[in-house]
Amino acid sequence: MSFKNKAVFLDRDGTLIAETGYLDSPDRLAIFPETFEAVRLINASGMQAVVVTNQSGVARGLFTEDVVRDINGRIQSLLLAQGARIDRFYYCPHHPTEGIDPYRMICDCRKPEPGLLHQAARDLNLNLANSYLIGDHLRDVETAHRVGAKGILVLTGHGSDQAKTEPPAESQPDFIAQNILDAVKWVLKDRI
Repeated sequence: MSFKNKAVFLDRDGTLIAETGYLDSPDRLAIFPETFEAVRLINASGMQAVVVTNQSGVARGLFTEDVVRDINGRIQSLLLAQGARIDRFYYCPHHPTEGIDPYRMICDCRKPEPGLLHQAARDLNLNLANSYLIGDHLRDVETAHRVGAKGILVLTGHGSDQAKTEPPAESQPDFIAQNILDAVKWVLKDRI
């Protein structure tokens, strides 16, 4: 099978939406204003907009997978109302050392492990080496690099603190962006 499509993978909390700790209700959701234009630009580019997010609050018993799906659905509704859309949402509900069974486990889907990206590649026929991942943690950058994609660190969410550390080579961002819109504009220039 030849993988043809390209994607911009997006971390959720701190990248698309405000970081509020463990987001346990759609009522606490605060989407960044620049997210709408950023996702519209991805959609217009022909690339897939794919959310990949660690949601260990499920493992910790703070909320259920239904809550994660409800919040993702609310994000999609808000985006659709502004002419933008996420092509697919993927999340990891696990934690390797904390929480409740069956979610307390070592898995291949918790970033920086690349399992969510591999699943998206299979589902959406993606060429990961020609894709990008935007996130507010150095682990997002590392996840991208593990599949040959480019990783962009945004300074929203935890990003400004992460940018102050000296990352190992595998977590060195290909670009540091002020926010998701700045990151997507860089992606679109880099593709040319």
